[in-house]
Amino acid sequence: MKSQVRKVGNSHGVIIPKPLLDEAGIVEGDVVTMKVNKKGRIVLAPVRAEVRAGWAADSKALAQAGEAGRIWPNGQGSRR
Repeated sequence: MKSQVRKVGNSHGVIIPKPLLDEAGIVEGDVVTMKVNKKGRIVLAPVRAEVRAGWAADSKALAQAGEAGRIWPNGQGSRR
């Protein structure tokens, strides 16, 4: 699939066809990283949050709000 680099304000851009975005698992609004690899190719990749990232901190916030039965199992508080 070919595309053309276009001027967009003070930058340049490329239209990425939807089938390529679908294949990469990228949807409108996603945050992506861009880098140039050792072969001089531009690599675009979706930024994915780690599974369960932030759960322990959220659990502690629930405990402080009086939801002690919902504390992340880290040895503190009650567990259901």
